[in-house]
Amino acid sequence: MNMELKQPLRTPKTKLAIVDCDIHPRAMLEDVRPYLTNHWWNYLQTYGLRPRHGHVKGYPFPKPTPLASRRDSWPPTGGPPASDLDFTRQQHLDFYGIETGILNPLQPSGQGDQNPELSVALAFAINEWQVADWVRREPRLKASVVVPYEDAAASVTEIRRRAGNRDFAHVLLLSRTSEALGRRRYWPIYEAAVEAGLPVGIHVFGYSGWAMTGTGWPSFYLEEGIENATTTQQLITSMIMEGVFERYPELKIVLIETGFAWLPALGWRLDKHWERMRDEVPHVKRPPSEYLREHFWVSTQPMEETDRPDELIDVMEWIGFDRLLFASDYPHWDFDDPFLSLPPSLSDARRRAIYADNARALYRLA
Repeated sequence: MNMELKQPLRTPKTKLAIVDCDIHPRAMLEDVRPYLTNHWWNYLQTYGLRPRHGHVKGYPFPKPTPLASRRDSWPPTGGPPASDLDFTRQQHLDFYGIETGILNPLQPSGQGDQNPELSVALAFAINEWQVADWVRREPRLKASVVVPYEDAAASVTEIRRRAGNRDFAHVLLLSRTSEALGRRRYWPIYEAAVEAGLPVGIHVFGYSGWAMTGTGWPSFYLEEGIENATTTQQLITSMIMEGVFERYPELKIVLIETGFAWLPALGWRLDKHWERMRDEVPHVKRPPSEYLREHFWVSTQPMEETDRPDELIDVMEWIGFDRLLFASDYPHWDFDDPFLSLPPSLSDARRRAIYADNARALYRLA
């Protein structure tokens, strides 16, 4: 593909620095070969990956959007979207003037594979690959600490291995886990993240082996996409009600690609039921909405769209303009263009906060 990139016309509202909190690099298995033992490389050649999801024979994305990616994101040199750093640099980082980009590799990452030891090996390999092939070659990028989250002890080992390394921005989990994320089996991960001074990013999707609905597997891709919001509501509720934030008051959670317009309603409903049933959860000392506002950040992609733009501004105000982080979701098909995605009515101060200032503060970016 011979693609000519034309820089869009910049206006005062698009000259601001941008920190992109959700870029998805994609590794081929050959890319992580140097970081795997011969045992695990031979295992992959013989048995392959075995993620726990309902698409045993089918593809987990709609066929019109292979790898869920933009049609123009396939590198001319070959390989899948966001597998070529030079093309990613040209098409995204340079094109939009990205100051810092945070990498969130989704597959192959080892998270949630049916073989737990393979998950451990792949998570380590993906972390090594992020640094060697991306971060060290492009100083604008930061890696995620990918962890095999169903194995808390192995996840702690991986977090401690990366602690103090400024190449990493946050610990990465996925939203669909085998148990609710507030359960104590995951607490060692949160403790290690706090010890390392790292936020925990929770990206939607994942391979729990369970359907994402309360009534089984959905019939349509559209249903699965919508369920990302309800899955995230459940994990927020679990973490608050199980007392995670009383135990770890310094824990910071970044919700990635979850949407956010549903957050006020969730906060109101949690507060209402907590007032009536607080004796069941005496360890929850404050109204749930206070934990939500204090411990959670949200990414802007996917941005809810409404016929009444003021309604979206009201939602943002309830969440807090210091809790919103810009995300493009590059290179996926529902990518948000940094020049166009924010509501035009936002003040310059709020625009600066969302584009960069909030992420700089959260991730302690120089």
